[in-house]
Amino acid sequence: MNLALFATVFGVLFIAELPDKTMIATLVMGSRSNPRAVWLGAGSAFIAQVALSCLAGRLILLLPHSVVHIFETVLFLGGAAYLLFVSEETEEEEGETEARNERLGTFLRVAASAFVVIFVGEFGDLTQLLTMNFVAKSHDMLTVFVAASLALVAISGIAAFSGRVLLRVLPLAFIRKAGGLVLLGFGIYSLVTIFVH
Repeated sequence: MNLALFATVFGVLFIAELPDKTMIATLVMGSRSNPRAVWLGAGSAFIAQVALSCLAGRLILLLPHSVVHIFETVLFLGGAAYLLFVSEETEEEEGETEARNERLGTFLRVAASAFVVIFVGEFGDLTQLLTMNFVAKSHDMLTVFVAASLALVAISGIAAFSGRVLLRVLPLAFIRKAGGLVLLGFGIYSLVTIFVH
């Protein structure tokens, strides 16, 4: 396993998911019902989405290298723009709306409901696109799958058990800007490599 790739994927996805609507939905669900059930459902949904993203990333590899490189550059720069320019209020509203649709009930019902909310909410999400990008760029689906899954399961655990405390310590606006700057750096590096090669 490539430890440098693992650390990069884990760090980028961890930061990118912090200000995301699915993290906020997990936070709200965890504050309203059994956090263990919410974590089980949300974590399982994230793992399922990471698997889909990794498979999509493998399919991207069938494209010509130059197209893949342009695709990854666009994703990094688009992700940076999204985090830097979309307000955290918009993400909070979407996350709270998704969480309100979750029904309270037994452990399994809460877990299943959290799974559905996060699985549906994660489609086309920034972290899903970044995961595809990392697979396409690195050709190492296993490392990306493990690192991305662990990052997103960790975030869902933090959100389910202590998200509101985290947001008091690290404001969402700061988290979004930091994540946006990290992705901007990756995007600029990727853009430079297009013109160097």
